Amino acid sequence: MAGQRRGHTLQATALVHEAFVRSVRGRAEWRNRDHFLATAATAMRTILVDHARRRTSAKRGGKSRRRVPLDAVLDEFEEKSGGVIALDEVLTSLGCADARAARVVEMLFFGGMTKVQVARRLGVSRKTVERDWNVARAWLATRMAS
Repeated sequence: MAGQRRGHTLQATALVHEAFVRSVRGRAEWRNRDHFLATAATAMRTILVDHARRRTSAKRGGKSRRRVPLDAVLDEFEEKSGGVIALDEVLTSLGCADARAARVVEMLFFGGMTKVQVARRLGVSRKTVERDWNVARAWLATRMAS
């Protein structure tokens, strides 16, 4: 949640609880702590994307006519230009080109895992995770800018 905009309507505690419930529903046993964190990272990504989509849904009045202060408009612009939904779309396209790099981003960004934990989970070296992270950041930067 540290990377989210100010005033995010989804509380960190609610995110963790929902991620845990979804993780338990999908898999009752984890092989180790890293496996649990990787599963939770995927669940958190899905929850944040779903929340952002619901929030911006015209059906629910997300962006339909309403008075908002200038700060809120600036926050919405920031969210539109580089928010969670855009990140999810670009991350999905990265997954098609380099699935491991996409998983590295998911675990580092959404899961808050360390590079060492990600390396253990993926069964690669920390240096490989760092290389994947650098490649992924470059990929995301070029795709998010356009």
